[in-house]
Amino acid sequence: MKGRAEKLGRSRDDIKILPGAFVIVGESIEEARTKRAKLDSLVHYESGIASLSIALGHDASGFDPDQPLPDVPETNASKSGRERVIELARAENLTVRQLAQRLGGYSGLAYVGTPQIIADQMEEWLFSDGSDGFNVMFPYLPAGLDDFAEKVVPELQRRGLFRREYEGSTLRENLGLSRPENQFFEQLSG
Repeated sequence: MKGRAEKLGRSRDDIKILPGAFVIVGESIEEARTKRAKLDSLVHYESGIASLSIALGHDASGFDPDQPLPDVPETNASKSGRERVIELARAENLTVRQLAQRLGGYSGLAYVGTPQIIADQMEEWLFSDGSDGFNVMFPYLPAGLDDFAEKVVPELQRRGLFRREYEGSTLRENLGLSRPENQFFEQLSG
């Protein structure tokens, strides 16, 4: 995305990439995973199987929900998304039901772990040019937000990755974006 901006004559810094990040914090990795599993268990199977079918590009409603994901024929669906789902099922030895509930709950960028693990993963994204920050989402409130603010933010601040104060008074200023000229101003005044 930033490379395309440069090719069009804009600065890489004119664009900020802020992916949504689903965050579940635990005192241990096991606690965080247990919280995620509890949330996934609340997803209705029919909703989850619809999400799984879309991700695979194949109707998954006929799969045995309590068995591992069977081999799925190639389709014209998103190859990277399809492969990511298949890899998730294999890596975590998920049943079709578990996979459907995972996808039905949230299947995007997810940070599930201790404050240190989450900070490590966020730091990796920031330094690999994967993002300029995050739009952090909490699956439950207020405890999810409290856990992040009280446990992860201090770790990010200790690493110099999260500011302690804001210099600007607008989001644009705090993201370091210049104010673009109004392309219609000349038309109105001329």
